[in-house]
Amino acid sequence: MTRIGFDNDKYRTMQSQHIRERIAQFGDKLYLEFGGKLFDDLHASRVLPGFAPDSKLKMLLQLADQAEIVIAINAADIEKNKIRHDLGITYDVDVLRLIQSFRDKGLYVGSVVITQYIGQSAADTFKSKLENMGITVYRHYRIDGYPNNVSHIVSEDGFGKNDYIETSRPLVIVTAPGPGSGKMATCLSQLYHENRRNIKAGYAKFETFPIWNLPLKHPVNLAYEAATADLNDVNMIDPFHLEAYGVTTVNYNRDVEIFPVLNAIFEGIYGKSPYKSPTDMGVNMAGNCIIDDEACQEASKQEIIRRYYHALDRMAAGADCSEEVYKIELLMKQARISPEDRKVVQAAKDKAALTHGPAAAMELPDGRIVTGKTSDLLGASAAVLLNAVKALGDIPDEAQMISPFSIEPIQRLKVGYLGSVNPRLHTDEVLIALSACAATDPVAQKALDQLSKLRGCQAHTSVLLSRVDIRVFQKLGVDLTSEPIYEHKKIYR
Repeated sequence: MTRIGFDNDKYRTMQSQHIRERIAQFGDKLYLEFGGKLFDDLHASRVLPGFAPDSKLKMLLQLADQAEIVIAINAADIEKNKIRHDLGITYDVDVLRLIQSFRDKGLYVGSVVITQYIGQSAADTFKSKLENMGITVYRHYRIDGYPNNVSHIVSEDGFGKNDYIETSRPLVIVTAPGPGSGKMATCLSQLYHENRRNIKAGYAKFETFPIWNLPLKHPVNLAYEAATADLNDVNMIDPFHLEAYGVTTVNYNRDVEIFPVLNAIFEGIYGKSPYKSPTDMGVNMAGNCIIDDEACQEASKQEIIRRYYHALDRMAAGADCSEEVYKIELLMKQARISPEDRKVVQAAKDKAALTHGPAAAMELPDGRIVTGKTSDLLGASAAVLLNAVKALGDIPDEAQMISPFSIEPIQRLKVGYLGSVNPRLHTDEVLIALSACAATDPVAQKALDQLSKLRGCQAHTSVLLSRVDIRVFQKLGVDLTSEPIYEHKKIYR
């Protein structure tokens, strides 16, 4: 059974209270740079068992009457159609998704700001599109010498030429589709403009990871490095905090490197800086809500292994991510773990060796491991799903939930009419067949009822899966990894 290591209720209460205190510290307004995901934070829920994926969202809903959201997007990312690989959509489309999602949850989206603007035509088109939808759009321009030429940045020709973002609430959350969107610069520009208007405004940063009051090499923080290996983020001791307070805290390289510049910008705006260290700028309370450190350590070690396999799989698909793989290998050494510490890995390999074909293994919530093999009717991933719901529903292994006579017409449709060369059923197809059988077969219905119990289960396959199968596992909430091997050697798939 998965042990709970994080007190989610305590977190929501403590975090919202801490943000209220930070608003009061500055007076009229707080610009909160929000890193990571506001909702669906699956990484946090994996490394901090008990952390709800929507925990940050629910925390902010406690402040909904005080908060408004500004979404930042880099004009260069619009121009080059930058893609969020976890969702498969471009950043500009993701802005629309975020606006709708926030509105659906009851949060007020005030505006969108296009950053690093130098007249890109795609940015102009996107601006017009948003304005036609009734969404207010502002432009912030590329500033020569940013971030080091402080005297120029904090001037009429620097922040001064940016549009002033009209806001109406004391808490302004600045978020974005992804990294490099200009969230911090947006906040700093607003501080400059607010100060000129004699409005007391402050800045704070909300990043869940690394967790500042955990040790540098704590597995939770190592898992963050694994998650951002493609960005080359490195956790480090905050030297400014250590010097100012004699207390050791953890931050990451980009915030530590930029802090002297930020300090100078604060001094240029206010005359003095409100912060003595990057850690001072943060408002993250997650470290105070860990209730079982051992459970969080183990969960984080498993996350590092998963990240390692994901990087290997991308490299097998042709991505240039060898440095990412090497970095995660070093992190595994620091955490004293190996891929074999993921139980389903060896189980899938053993099944593949025994059956001389692709195989899959899944660890159930009670620790049992079920496997699936490739057959004439089913792929290994479809087989392991069926075997998992049988085990969870205490359905005898020999029970036939889907008749071969039901599968044969689907195979004929795939091969004879839809041009597929693989007659075996994918995971989505087998679930549809199971649903159809459940209309008349109570055993099939019982199996179908077990699907919700798969959320949080671990699975591994001996070969790379199709995009369809991967998406089904994601939708079911199964944490999937695969060996970086294709079932068939083809240069085009």
